[in-house]
Amino acid sequence: MPQCGVLSYRAQVAQLRRIAMSALDAYELSDPKVQFVAHGENTTFKVTVRAERFLLRVHRPNRHGRFVDSSAAITSELRWLTALRNETDLAVPEPVPTRDGAFTTTESERICSVLRWMDGRRHSESPRPRHLRLLGEAMARLHNHADAWEPPKEFVRIRWDWETFFGDTMEYGGINAAQVWDLLPRDLRKDFEHVADTAREAMARLDDVGLIHADLHLDNALFAGGGVKLIDFDDSGTGHRLYDLAVALWELRHREDYEQFRAALLDGYTAHRPLPADNVDTFIAVREVAFGLWFVGTARVNPAFRDRLDRELAGIRRRLAALRR
Repeated sequence: MPQCGVLSYRAQVAQLRRIAMSALDAYELSDPKVQFVAHGENTTFKVTVRAERFLLRVHRPNRHGRFVDSSAAITSELRWLTALRNETDLAVPEPVPTRDGAFTTTESERICSVLRWMDGRRHSESPRPRHLRLLGEAMARLHNHADAWEPPKEFVRIRWDWETFFGDTMEYGGINAAQVWDLLPRDLRKDFEHVADTAREAMARLDDVGLIHADLHLDNALFAGGGVKLIDFDDSGTGHRLYDLAVALWELRHREDYEQFRAALLDGYTAHRPLPADNVDTFIAVREVAFGLWFVGTARVNPAFRDRLDRELAGIRRRLAALRR
């Protein structure tokens, strides 16, 4: 059910665009041209300054959980990106500091950050096994760096554990996760509870845990020049490495050629790092639940999500049923 007094989609974007324009005053970006990109989890704008392009993010409040300092979490994300750029040859976004050298600025109580724009082609609609192999290689190297890197003392990110996925840690659409569970259709809630029970056992048993991207599907991979660029580290945090692999396969699981994509991803990954224990399907189901809770909660406050809600829930039902077969 939508939240009372919710602005229309257009009004929300217009309001956030004004915040974005004001936030740009904190940066050395003169005479910027601003173009709306997306309004979902965060709201993003493409910023052009002469021949240079940037991505401005207006972050959702409490994006990283009800018990996490959002400013510290976003700064920590950008510190990891900086370390990846300095210490590896992985292609990841470059954070752009404010005039004062900070990673973020705050405007109208919304935290904002700027990244240098990354070019490349998405292949989520036309994937080939080679794209999954490249993604697997980059993912393994990302995990290798995370194992070797010592984060600064003030580093704060989401911990993607059982409680975060299935408990009351997160906030979606302005309400606690437990309240989102109450909005689920009865049959879907039963399916989600079954996934939660299975995941509890798997998460307790598996021990390859560390920093992960946590949203590394093909829409967050840009392909260019025979390589891959990894974007959108907004969900990054501490979790099971299998979850990263599961997210990459999540939207391909229904395809007849799924096994080719799965083999390519795992071949790429194991070229640089041993494969964790094979519970990929368990974590694909975890991803379905995480996506479902996020979508149901966000539909309360975002009309574009509300319009798609029934279709998305039907898709989740089908995919969870397929995983059980």
